[in-house]
Amino acid sequence: MPSYALGDKSPSVHPDAFVHPEAVLIGDVRVGAEASIWPCAVLRGDESYIEIGARTSVQDGSVLHCTRDLPTIVGDESVIGHMVHLEGCVVESGSLVGNGAIVLHKVIVRTGALVGANAVVTNGTEVPAGAMALGVPATIVPDRVKDWMIWGPMMAYIEKSRQYRTDLRRLDP
Repeated sequence: MPSYALGDKSPSVHPDAFVHPEAVLIGDVRVGAEASIWPCAVLRGDESYIEIGARTSVQDGSVLHCTRDLPTIVGDESVIGHMVHLEGCVVESGSLVGNGAIVLHKVIVRTGALVGANAVVTNGTEVPAGAMALGVPATIVPDRVKDWMIWGPMMAYIEKSRQYRTDLRRLDP
């Protein structure tokens, strides 16, 4: 896994986390226990910090960044889908951000909320607990998320990361 210090900022990865060898961590990036960071994900904590909670997955091709004043924080037991862009936002524990979504500055995705695939959640939006944010720009649809919509994918990635920790091996030189 390419892991880079930037000045006095360097990544911190819990020993029980899985970070794919082709993911990139730069600067102040904190990865919790049993979290997983998948191929081609880039987490760049150069200006502030990025925090990934325990049992959270950041899937293939996602890009997470922060600003000088706005860290990017993802709580425990959350799912960040493929090709997601998070910047200067908070995704609380037990939430899901769908494939291709963009979540921008000062957004708060509350516990148990879901950002739909390809949605764009614009600056300062709050996605309430149990709500979905859908579309471009995202509109809020209250009281639509069922526990299984987040719990199932979250558990699947915990199991997948356990398999990858033990069975992944590179074949080419």
